[in-house]
Amino acid sequence: MDFEYTGRHIDVTPALRTHVEEHFGKVGTLFENASTARAHVIIDVVKNRHIAEILFHWREHTLTAKDTNADMYQALTRCIDKIEKQALKLKKKIIERKQDAVPLSAVAPDETGTAAPENPEPERRAGRIIAARRYKVKPMTAEEAVLSLAEDGDQFVVFRDSDTDRLSVLYKRKDGNYGLIQP
Repeated sequence: MDFEYTGRHIDVTPALRTHVEEHFGKVGTLFENASTARAHVIIDVVKNRHIAEILFHWREHTLTAKDTNADMYQALTRCIDKIEKQALKLKKKIIERKQDAVPLSAVAPDETGTAAPENPEPERRAGRIIAARRYKVKPMTAEEAVLSLAEDGDQFVVFRDSDTDRLSVLYKRKDGNYGLIQP
């Protein structure tokens, strides 16, 4: 792991360098190829405030942390802890992405040239039942139901057929005609 130090209004002492590099040992073990990791440590002093900022670059990911404290060592330690938490979260995310991935054999075409189906039997989600308004069921003929459907502008009408005394549903079809459902 490469370290780069920037000191603003303060000299970066070898003691600060060893402190940072010792505490970064935990973060370095999280990543298998830590040789590509770079950490840029920015140390700043403004009045009595010691500000530590760390930019950690690994592959295409950048983790940042900033902390202000009266003690520079404490600010650096807290900053490194923040980076460690972010690194653990990133590592967990990468592992979950790999484990939840669809195997290449399921996506790649087989010898016949057709792609293998991802799931041979897709899961069917049950539709939700949404409460609708209540309808009055009036006794009428099918012709009266057509007239009431044309007047209301609804898509369907539920009525009790006055001839057979059975419940029926009349609905508008896409072709402009009407459909009649009788149990």
